[in-house]
This record gives sequence, structure tokens and C-alpha cells, in this order.
Amino acid sequence: MSKRILTVDDAATMRKMVAFTLKDAGHEVLEAVDGCDALNVLKDRAVDLVITDLNMPNMDGIELTRQLRALPAFARTPIILLTTESDPAKKMAGRTAGATGWIVKPFNQEQLLAIVAKVLPA
Repeated sequence: MSKRILTVDDAATMRKMVAFTLKDAGHEVLEAVDGCDALNVLKDRAVDLVITDLNMPNMDGIELTRQLRALPAFARTPIILLTTESDPAKKMAGRTAGATGWIVKPFNQEQLLAIVAKVLPA
């Protein structure tokens, strides 16, 4: 079943790679360049999943996660942090903010689709 997924990353190539993989799997994909842009995109529409980079200008992925979790419409929406960071303190900060999971870059399409399938109900 097709899901609506928001991918948030300041790197256009990463957004396109994630979007290509998800669209190829039959999902609808929205894109945002940072946390502020993501909040604007989500003002008037709901999504089934947010996949966000951790390190971005204007608003990083952890702050975006905190702000989304504060909104009733996104209190239970899965949020996956996608990052080059492997620092346990950063992972803990992500979990504390409310992130559902973590993918370390670089990753392959199978890894991305596996975590999407794991966090999204069929």
C-alpha cells in the first residue's frame, strides 16, 4: 500500500536518491531542504513517515523531531534520522527527541526499504 513520506535533507542528491528509492517502491514522496522547510511542507498535509537528515542548516533533524512530536498530528508519526553520525550521544539525543530509528549514511536501497517496511504498518 502506498504511503506518503517526507524526506528532509539539505543535499539535493540525497533527497533525490531517497525519493527515487521510495517512489520506485510505490510511495508518494514530498521533499524539504531543512527542518524549517519541512514544517512548512507539513502545515497543510499529513505524512505516514518522515526521513530526515541530522545535520542541516536553519533547523537540524533533532530539533525537527522535537517540534513534530509536540504537534498532536505527528505525535505517533515514525521519524527516521538519516546521517553520517554514528556517535552514541547523538543517537541518544535523537531517541530522546522522539526519533523512531536511525540509518547511517552511506546506505543501500535495501536497507532504506527494510527500515521503511519495519516502521510503517502494511
